[in-house]
Amino acid sequence: MAFQHRDNGMPDSAFFYFNKAKDIFLQHHDNLGTAKCLLNMAIIATDRGDNFGSQEMSLNALRYFDQKDADQFIYICSNYNNLGRATQNLLDYKRAIKFYELAIEFSRDSSTILINQNNKANVLNAMKSYKEAIVLYSSILKTTRNNNREYARVLTNISYTKWLQNFSYDARPDYLKALKIRIADNDLFGQNSSYSHLAQYFAKKDPDSAMMFARKHLQVAKILNSPDDQLSALQELVTLSPASETKSYFERYRILDDSLQVARWKAKNQFALIRFETEKHKADFQKSQAENAEKKNRILIGYFIVVALVLSLLSVYLWFRKRNRLLRQEKELEVKNTELKYVKKIHDRVANKVYHLMSEVENIPNLKRDLLLDKLEALYNTSRDISYENKEPTSEGNYAAQLSGMLQSYSSASTEVLIVGNDEEVWIGINDTAKDELFIVMQELMTNMKRHSQAQMVVIKFLRDDYCITVLYTDNGIGMADAGRNNGLKNTENRINGIHGTITFESILEKGLDITISFPIA
Repeated sequence: MAFQHRDNGMPDSAFFYFNKAKDIFLQHHDNLGTAKCLLNMAIIATDRGDNFGSQEMSLNALRYFDQKDADQFIYICSNYNNLGRATQNLLDYKRAIKFYELAIEFSRDSSTILINQNNKANVLNAMKSYKEAIVLYSSILKTTRNNNREYARVLTNISYTKWLQNFSYDARPDYLKALKIRIADNDLFGQNSSYSHLAQYFAKKDPDSAMMFARKHLQVAKILNSPDDQLSALQELVTLSPASETKSYFERYRILDDSLQVARWKAKNQFALIRFETEKHKADFQKSQAENAEKKNRILIGYFIVVALVLSLLSVYLWFRKRNRLLRQEKELEVKNTELKYVKKIHDRVANKVYHLMSEVENIPNLKRDLLLDKLEALYNTSRDISYENKEPTSEGNYAAQLSGMLQSYSSASTEVLIVGNDEEVWIGINDTAKDELFIVMQELMTNMKRHSQAQMVVIKFLRDDYCITVLYTDNGIGMADAGRNNGLKNTENRINGIHGTITFESILEKGLDITISFPIA
């Protein structure tokens, strides 16, 4: 039933039945059957965007495969390939390469080897290791001349890599050659790739040609019913189209992106719920067994309770005397900490937001009265609830958009704010606490800029590598005489330290201010 649903394009139902089959295989101690079910569940999860869940299931499948049994190599290869895909989607390129190398090690036919080698080369390309990628693509190209689809794919990839390495490289002949092969072979997936690469190549050289290929890209993506490729094509059209068409393409992009994200979240939640219910049934069965064993031991435990009670009473008496002394000391410290906590809350939740709202009123001439009242009511609710312990969220939904919106709100006729690199991919895997703290820190910096710097230009750049997030802030204002005397800036240092990061200030009077913030990803 699982395979039938999968072949009929019903991955959610297929996942459900693979999960049920897995449990039956486990009951019969059939390791290979269990591993194959986990592998298929993991592949479905990767296809639906649940990369973390996919990694967990593929790694669990490795426990049940026998890596000494050559008959299982085809499944083990597929499992490592899926681990490579999921890990690559999460931008963990070094581990993705290791998984693709393991997939190559367990490959037993030339076509599978070529697929995994091509995947490895794609990761090297993403890591900007262009020379290594070109060497690997070249070796693949020599073995694919009798396979039109593979030859066209590798020819496109190697030309794209050479173009990334040197933008003056003329990739057009190879791109068009690959496209011709794909059209003749009716390879829609290949045509989709070719049109995307050609649109990107002509973007600056020949905008009209770029527009033509971008439209073809969108047309083929619709035929394939591929939301991700449609988003890519719409993004190209938003960049390339004239102003009169940009809004239409952007609206289509936004609607499609929203629906795709909702579908993926539903799939993730559904997969998690199926697995949770299975584990719950197991836990209930184990609990029932434990209760039976507990009944047999109650009599014996009763004897020990009396002795333990006497010793406990004595211990409690001694502990109580010591605890009273500690409580008096802790109470005094708690009062001081409470005072500091509420001072910090008022500064972060009220003061900065008041100034933020003032900035919007100043910079938005036609700010609607109802919108202003809504913002004032939200500010009122925040100040009213300041004594509660609930945390005010700043990172729900699209964090990158919220952060950019807040930063751009400080832009005015006299101060231009430029934001570079704040894409949603930057924040994948970053915990909510770190994102919330950074949001408040950036709001504090922008408020200080607006109030004190007299800056005409502010540039904020976001960078991510394998280990950390780095934020580079610079403005051309009057600088700071002494950053250490500002309580708000002290709070920013404390917040960054709280997420194990660092913040440095470099100020030259009359020449501006540079701030570097860095904190670890995990």
